[in-house]
Amino acid sequence: MITIRALRKEFIVTDGKVAALKKLDLDVEEGEFFVIVGASGSGKTTLLRCVAGLETPNSGEIQIADRTVFGDDPPVWVPPQDRNFGMVFQSYAVWPHLTVFDNVALPLREGAQKIPRQQINGRVRNALHMVQLDEQIDRPSTLLSGGQQQRVALARAIAVNPRVLLMDEPLSNLDARLREDVRGRIRDLAKQLGATVLYVTHDQIEAMAMADKIALMSLGELLQYGSPTELYRSPNCTEVAEFFGSVNWLPGRSVEANLVETRIGRFRASGDTEPGTEVFVGFRPECIQYAEPADESAENTFEARLTSSIFLGDQFVYDATVGDIPLTGKSRAVPTTHGGMLSLRVMPDDVMVFAADEKNTTFVNSVGKQS
Repeated sequence: MITIRALRKEFIVTDGKVAALKKLDLDVEEGEFFVIVGASGSGKTTLLRCVAGLETPNSGEIQIADRTVFGDDPPVWVPPQDRNFGMVFQSYAVWPHLTVFDNVALPLREGAQKIPRQQINGRVRNALHMVQLDEQIDRPSTLLSGGQQQRVALARAIAVNPRVLLMDEPLSNLDARLREDVRGRIRDLAKQLGATVLYVTHDQIEAMAMADKIALMSLGELLQYGSPTELYRSPNCTEVAEFFGSVNWLPGRSVEANLVETRIGRFRASGDTEPGTEVFVGFRPECIQYAEPADESAENTFEARLTSSIFLGDQFVYDATVGDIPLTGKSRAVPTTHGGMLSLRVMPDDVMVFAADEKNTTFVNSVGKQS
């Protein structure tokens, strides 16, 4: 549905040029809810605006539904209003002097599609029904809550029956409880419509809750994309691993194809490593299990001193140390110590191993997880 090839976008700044997108490739399948996530400055909003036609790339190609909307060889440029998409912005962009009905109807009356006037009323009412705003149809938009205004913006986008919905951090201005409610509505609505969604956010929890696939961007490049499960359980680098959740990092050296020696013991991993290479071992807090003291000498088992424990209702979060190495664990069971010590283990499938190259070393040092 959306195909992007070798897309490059540069911005002119006072000291030269900044590459916001670096020959980026991406494929979004029809009917997919595809989320682009990344920190500020990663290029995610620039990518969305290029797809929308609100920014002009320097080179590359963009296709929507097998139609080229931008290309540099040969030159192609389709204006935003002719690309047949609906867009929801970070700001609600709700016109304060119009009612809810008129806010949704305006693009139908004045837009490029030229909807027959007799169809507008039905289109608007259907869109408002889908976002559960039927009863607010004649209400001035200034009297709506933030969540209601965001749903008006969503109704306005879907009223034009787009095949593609583009969303630029549409929930960032809502409070936490409302975000959780509205994100569920948006995903359900997209599936109901059968629309292809390209959704931008900086929130990894929001991304994982909504996406069929996620792409993580950093400095104008795609680090990895795939299902939420793939990115969480099988990250391809330390930066992806850390972005989607906390990780305990340990420096080590590969002993065998899937065995790593660290300062707290040997860890068997599921993936192969080159013997003799410097690596980083990582495992998530929830992957640490309690072991029996008799198992302390086994691989992937170690003893740690419990330093603190917090009960959060659905789990205990605890801190422990192995010598001077701090670790964090999560468990539904109470941490049980023997003389202040915990016997812990990590299953091989839960152990991540990355080469200690320059990029990974810099990142692990920056998050302060290695000793």
